[in-house]
Amino acid sequence: MKQRVLKELGIFLFLFFFLSIWMHYQEWLDHPIEHIKALPESQFGIFHPLVFTFFVYILILIVRIFIKIAKRFIETGAKRGV
Repeated sequence: MKQRVLKELGIFLFLFFFLSIWMHYQEWLDHPIEHIKALPESQFGIFHPLVFTFFVYILILIVRIFIKIAKRFIETGAKRGV
């Protein structure tokens, strides 16, 4: 259980950094500290990076669950000889 939580946390953190760099690449290169300090004045709110990352994480989680279920159906069908 602990390893699964750490794995999911790792995926979330990877998404967080990937999305923040992808969306604000130039700001991270030019003035990263000022960019972080400007979060409270953001039009989306101070927690928008976490909220947006959470929504993307949920979308990816849904796809991962769908793929896992599909693999189970395929494996079950292969075992039955269908």
